[in-house]
Amino acid sequence: MQYDNPLIIQTDKTILLDVHAQRAEECRDALLPFAELEKSPEHIHTYRLTPLSLWNAASAGFCAEDAVKVLREYARYDVPQAVEAWIFEISTRFGKVRLVCAPERQNEGIAEEYLFLVTPSEAVYREISALPAAKKYIVPCAFVPCEKNEGQVSDAEKAHCFLLKLTDRGIVKQELLKSGWPVKDDVPLVNGEMLEVSFRETTLSGKPFSLRNYQIEAAKAIVGNGGAGTGFGTVVLPCGAGKTVVGMSIMEMLKTSTLIITTNITAVHQWINELLDKTTLEADQIAEYTGENKEIKSVTVATYQILTWREKKDGPYPHFSLFKSRAWGLIIYDEVHTLPAPVFRVAAEIQAVRRVGLTATLVREDGMEGHVFSLVGPKRYDVPWKDLERSGWIASAECVELRLDLPSEMEIDYAVADLRKKHRLACENPAKIAVVKSLVERFPNDKILVIGQYLSQLSEVSKLLGAPIITGKTPNSERDRIYSDFRSGKIRVLVVSKVANFAIDLPDASIAIQISGTFGSRQEEAQRLGRILRPKERAARFFTLITRGTVEEDFGANRQKFLAEQGYAYRIIRFENESSLEELSQCLIG
Repeated sequence: MQYDNPLIIQTDKTILLDVHAQRAEECRDALLPFAELEKSPEHIHTYRLTPLSLWNAASAGFCAEDAVKVLREYARYDVPQAVEAWIFEISTRFGKVRLVCAPERQNEGIAEEYLFLVTPSEAVYREISALPAAKKYIVPCAFVPCEKNEGQVSDAEKAHCFLLKLTDRGIVKQELLKSGWPVKDDVPLVNGEMLEVSFRETTLSGKPFSLRNYQIEAAKAIVGNGGAGTGFGTVVLPCGAGKTVVGMSIMEMLKTSTLIITTNITAVHQWINELLDKTTLEADQIAEYTGENKEIKSVTVATYQILTWREKKDGPYPHFSLFKSRAWGLIIYDEVHTLPAPVFRVAAEIQAVRRVGLTATLVREDGMEGHVFSLVGPKRYDVPWKDLERSGWIASAECVELRLDLPSEMEIDYAVADLRKKHRLACENPAKIAVVKSLVERFPNDKILVIGQYLSQLSEVSKLLGAPIITGKTPNSERDRIYSDFRSGKIRVLVVSKVANFAIDLPDASIAIQISGTFGSRQEEAQRLGRILRPKERAARFFTLITRGTVEEDFGANRQKFLAEQGYAYRIIRFENESSLEELSQCLIG
């Protein structure tokens, strides 16, 4: 027993981290590759081991032995033997079932492409054979050697073989993941159209440019050696760390035609500007595919919104044809944690193309992280936010939660409201408006984003501050103009709705004031903090206004969970009057 160590590992696969222990911070970083944070109150944080967390770790080369070594090194008491055994059992499931090439078969004179699903285990073979969901797509068969699978398959795997159509590759991976069997896809990916892409040493804007080490490592983790089992996966990096550059680095390594899908038209324009600024690509090689322009070129940047548009609720998706419009060699899913369900459906069909998901957090409130794992690819690269902060690649940040009372005249309405109405009443607490104004006045030298959920509240703030506002109804040309004015310093304060949660580059913003949010969305909290993490001379400051004693407190605690995992602590201050902000100024760093 090591009583100074920070971890207590329990037989239910939860891990308790004493944040006051001497090695707590280094232990938190060591847990990140293979454990998920569940709760993060003041003194003890709770992590959980899950199959998906271990499979993501395994796909990035972090094996069961590595996980057990971490637990043993930081454990206060002996690691339960049952937990160690479970880690080894679950981790070894990754790679136990594989997809490999099969020879083409003739069906009514037409050559059809198939794949083999193989396993070395008789027990696993029988279990998969009995799965009702899998029976629709796979059939037991004899293994047939061919040039494409020569030397890839062991004798034990040849004895336990299924056949499936190439077009069912994605759905089979999904169904087997649900049954606890992650499929290792070792089928070589097809090559797309060639495209010469190189980085400039000096950007068009006149700045020297070079890749950071972690950006190169992330790109290499996706590209691999070009062989089977490489060329797909997910990269997790904090906002402000240059995920766009990682995507461009993969393009430069593969030198192939690329389809980039992102969250909104502003992000489309940012991708195009970055490509032109930092690579040798010319404007006539890059196209925008959105509601405003629908061109297709060697590099095409589209929005999820246009891809999921359809004329009728139960009608077809006419723009899905973009995925097959040319021989793409790479698909980049930007902000992959926002991937809509219809795009998952088409992603299941397009498994032969190299692909990468970029995100700051794989957290999905709908629990569909498994779809990202099986269809886009497992997590190949991750780095703790605090590591990049210590290296100066992202800004240091202070997180402050200001708790305000609900006005007495609203207490009865709040008491009798349902949960959704309670949340809105708490979020739209009118006392927040004056606090926002005081915060803006208190930091006259900062560029400030005021972020919220409810448009009427945001409009009131915008009028009070005399600041421009961007919502979903703001025309794209107007959005681009306002963002440009904010970057250039023409305006200092900008009010934004949730449209600014994702893929918006506002490098000089140093303060974000969050006045309302989407219930308990952890990914939204991470994205909003990310708006102010571009490197800068002063610390970034993230203020969240919460109505005390309401459901907003509970939702706020859940929202902060992901950032707590990354090492960000929230300072809680009860706001009663202007003197509370004096207390705030005294305790802020810098």
